[in-house]
Amino acid sequence: MSDLEARDRAILNRIQSDFPITARPYALMAEELGLTEREVIERVAALKAEGIIRRIGGNFVPDRVGHVSTLCAAKVPEDKLAHFAATVNRYPGVTHNYRRENAYNVWFTFISPSRRQIEANLEEIKAATGVTEILNLPATRVFKINAQFEL
Repeated sequence: MSDLEARDRAILNRIQSDFPITARPYALMAEELGLTEREVIERVAALKAEGIIRRIGGNFVPDRVGHVSTLCAAKVPEDKLAHFAATVNRYPGVTHNYRRENAYNVWFTFISPSRRQIEANLEEIKAATGVTEILNLPATRVFKINAQFEL
């Protein structure tokens, strides 16, 4: 990320938390950052196309809206990593998917209306990928840490 321009860093720092809830959020951010609304929109689109921004969306507390969440850990062979990640990422309830250096080398979080739905989705993922060792570690207590990365 060291190749990012200063304006891209400023935009990324601004949109990570406290995204403006207004009819024209990019106009508000542009004003704060000394840019034009068009510049912010174009740079966000470019950062998304480059894979630097995965998604922009709201986060909610699952149990407050009638959902449940779980952390999953999978043992994925090297030759199946790309296919496994693409399969997992197709599910709208997957909020994070990342690789770790461990026997359980792919971890992801899943939010869904029910534990039963999560279990069914995990079975689908197993069938589609051939990866059968997936731990389902349901949240029993929530510890929320604000992840803000200053760029």
